[in-house]
Amino acid sequence: MKRMIFIFSVAMVAVFMIFFAYQNHTISIHTGYRGSGQFILYQPSKLPDSIALNSIPEADPIDDPDPTLPTIRQKYKNVQVLDDLTVLEFSRLMGALATWVAPEVGCEYCHNPKNLASDEKYTKRVARIMLKMTRKINNEWTAHVGGVGVTCWTCHRGNSVPTGDWYTTAKLDAVPPGLGDKQNQSTPGIANIANTALPFDPLSRYLIEDNEIRVQGTVPLAGSNAIPQNGVRKAEVTYALMIYISKALGVNCNYCHNTRAFGSWPDSKPERATAWYGIRMVRDLNKSFLLSSVAAELPSYRLGEFGDGPKVGCGTCHKGTFKPLLGKSMKADYPELWRAGGPQIDTGYISPPHVEVNNPIVPRESLVSGRY
Repeated sequence: MKRMIFIFSVAMVAVFMIFFAYQNHTISIHTGYRGSGQFILYQPSKLPDSIALNSIPEADPIDDPDPTLPTIRQKYKNVQVLDDLTVLEFSRLMGALATWVAPEVGCEYCHNPKNLASDEKYTKRVARIMLKMTRKINNEWTAHVGGVGVTCWTCHRGNSVPTGDWYTTAKLDAVPPGLGDKQNQSTPGIANIANTALPFDPLSRYLIEDNEIRVQGTVPLAGSNAIPQNGVRKAEVTYALMIYISKALGVNCNYCHNTRAFGSWPDSKPERATAWYGIRMVRDLNKSFLLSSVAAELPSYRLGEFGDGPKVGCGTCHKGTFKPLLGKSMKADYPELWRAGGPQIDTGYISPPHVEVNNPIVPRESLVSGRY
């Protein structure tokens, strides 16, 4: 009897182990000829969460044109960016912005309800910059976003402060002289690099300035390589960046690279070229918008430990998904964000003094660790 109970218990444990393993198993899908290294990996158990995360709010119907309505400049006093819209288009897009960015607070998150023209809230001034950035992405960075493009929802997903942005992180205390520089390695609990022992701030090096990421040499002798600073130290930072990108997209290395020859462009997948443009797009956005215009408008509690504002990275849009919103475009519902528009207009409107805005505060320790 005891033996039967033991056998039954072992069998039940085996069944549960198999069930658990099946629920979390990884599937390999070939995207090219076998033996060519063209395949991707994914876990079916993560698909339901991914579908929920990448859902899109239902859009309001698009109004038919009404030529009897006044122009937007006749209707409103202080429209500086979206002045190429009709009044109906403008009102509909403003309603969508409230849903995308501040669904609980609504219009008051950016506007003074008693004076909609006022620029007293920093959130309204930042929103203008973000709208210009969105249009630039959709019109000038199609090499990365293609015809899918982006909207405010792509990054915000109902949050006033989007997840996935990042700040400059502190450099750890130097080690005693003669023992070298640990290069911010072996620091536990850093989410950006998946808790590895690699340097924990590759984003500051590679997602702002046009620093060379490649470390693989192109000729046999190290001293003759076209990139002389290549070495183990740089490779560690590059690998940290690759782990960040992999985590941000929810994919493995072979999503972009051919594992037979990581450095070979002819053997790589088209996704590698898309990522190449994506890195340069992120650099452009950080330098042209986030580090300059946006940071100048933010209150001190929205800045990082070193006074820098939030910056975008791959995770800001992708959020663990190989394509933001699983590749679904919102262009048909909001074509206004795909128009090139013109330069920002100085309306000459004088606003009341700036006021504080109720905005989520990211704890300082979270900014440094990347756990936000």
